[in-house]
Amino acid sequence: MSKHDTLRFRSTRPARALAEAVGLAGARTGSQASASDCRCEPTFDERTLYVDAADCSGDLRDSNECRRTVVETLADRDAESIVVRSNGLEYRYPARGVDVLAAAGRFVELLGARDERLAEAAAEDPLAVAAELDGRADETADIGVESGLCRASSGVESYEDVLTPLVGLPIAHYFVDRSVDDSARLRDIRTLETGTTARIYERDDAVALYELELVDLSLGVKTATLLDGYEAIADGDVDGDRAPSRAIESVSDGPVDPRLTNILEKHTSGYGVLEDLFADSRVTDVYATSPVSQNPIRVVVDGESMATNVRLTTGGSRALASRVRRTSGRPFSRATPTVDATAALENGADVRIAGITDPVTDGIAFAFRKQADETFTLPALVENGTMSASVAAFLSVAVERSAATLIAGTRGAGKTTLLGTLLYELTPETRTVVIEDTPELPVDRLQTVGRDVQALRTGLGDGPEITPVEALRTALRLGDGALVVGEIRGEEAQVLYEAMRVGANANAVLGTIHGDSGAAVYERVVSDLGIQPSSFSATDLVVTVQSYRTDAGRKRRLAAIEEIVGSGDDVRFEPLYELADERAVSTGRIERGESRLVERLTGPAESYADLRNMIESRTQQLTELAADGRTSPRETATVYAGRPLV
Repeated sequence: MSKHDTLRFRSTRPARALAEAVGLAGARTGSQASASDCRCEPTFDERTLYVDAADCSGDLRDSNECRRTVVETLADRDAESIVVRSNGLEYRYPARGVDVLAAAGRFVELLGARDERLAEAAAEDPLAVAAELDGRADETADIGVESGLCRASSGVESYEDVLTPLVGLPIAHYFVDRSVDDSARLRDIRTLETGTTARIYERDDAVALYELELVDLSLGVKTATLLDGYEAIADGDVDGDRAPSRAIESVSDGPVDPRLTNILEKHTSGYGVLEDLFADSRVTDVYATSPVSQNPIRVVVDGESMATNVRLTTGGSRALASRVRRTSGRPFSRATPTVDATAALENGADVRIAGITDPVTDGIAFAFRKQADETFTLPALVENGTMSASVAAFLSVAVERSAATLIAGTRGAGKTTLLGTLLYELTPETRTVVIEDTPELPVDRLQTVGRDVQALRTGLGDGPEITPVEALRTALRLGDGALVVGEIRGEEAQVLYEAMRVGANANAVLGTIHGDSGAAVYERVVSDLGIQPSSFSATDLVVTVQSYRTDAGRKRRLAAIEEIVGSGDDVRFEPLYELADERAVSTGRIERGESRLVERLTGPAESYADLRNMIESRTQQLTELAADGRTSPRETATVYAGRPLV
């Protein structure tokens, strides 16, 4: 990582260094002489008052002396935010507390020499002075109103109410609220592999709280070593693949604490606090809503939306935007205010990123989604209860026999997971072309188990990308075989269905589409995407998946398999499998010999009964694989290699 790239993730330095770097060395205001017991050093950076408390308490909630330094500084100049730096951490005070201290500064300035006792008291204890002014009707009371002190202090019972700060690590671009309401009830606690602790609290008046106790903030005196290591990378003294560990070694006097290396790696080559959030296997989505400094990060945990105790800084959102541009190669700016990309986290998890920025929103916002686990196979889905072995066996035979299949579901239902799983059911000799705008399907893993898979990436940006329509036409020229479309959602549907209708692709056609039933898919394809009903009838199957809530959390399941019968305007959906209680079961249509698809999938020398026997044989095979735990791609591919085709 270059120094330039690293600096995108840097926070401001301690106040004295910051002043020297931006020419504010002489900008210090306020009177330390009148607060001789306080050694805080205040400086301004635009509308933010930074307080260097390296040699002092810096606690504006409990220290009258430090509070006096800040109020006297604010007597000369207003601030919109206050950040205290102490022991390597940053403490950002809430807006209500800033209002009280700023109003106290104005009161001290307006009062002047009229009442020195009250002016000194207001600098150290503005709440007590506001209480003293209550009920008075004189010039001093008028100044209390004019300065805003009476208004800002109204209803505030203690400094704890308004001066309990958020805490952050300067290099991390976030602030954490360490306070939890007394009425909150602890539901769950777990320690993540990053060393951070995650707690979930139930709250009566709000959504559940997902509270992080970040390992970053627990280093004590070792925080200085971490920051020195960061400086070593930022200044170019250390670089290369092992830069974090070598940077910590270069600034350490004794043995290296591995926590420091891991944290430094997270905030230089990694994705910061996202590494902690996605270290929890239950977290599927993370949202940073603009303006990010005013909204807590939100997460989806086992399907339940929760607020966290973490807020990104504005600089943090810019740093993330920079990293997304650099790792994806895609533009993201006012000229191109949306981005769709993927990222690989330090723990190996893949995350899909959707970002928006000005002018379509106020600032920068992101949605991060953990991508489908590419290790899923049909035996694995049988093992985890997503579907029964008999359902899996039918899908295996249908895909192998080139059934044109659409996988439907709502957002987060598991469409891409199932699509990636079914690609393992194509025979090793089948040439497969996969079309996606954002890579999510397990192309690399399929290739490692002997599948002939060619990925084709599409896009609608300003770079050298091809449109979905162009990609589809190209795919039809890349070899006769299976065609896979990551998501059918636009004009590419016309080309796809035309190819299916005229028989340009005689092998399997697979894709995902938004919808919660066959009828919903028909409405989407025909009414929204403009496909003729006669073309839609080239579809063989609609497989619907669902996400649903259980006592153990959010789960996924196959809900229905419907075959398409009829042609032209007379298109009907006949259920082959549908939900009964919590699992999809056979409707008996196949067993009674009524499935037109099963009849159509039989070979020249086969009967309907032969195909039924094949489904039954695969049911037994998948049951055994799931029971034995042989569910990895390589294990299943080995077993599949010995399958008879008839």
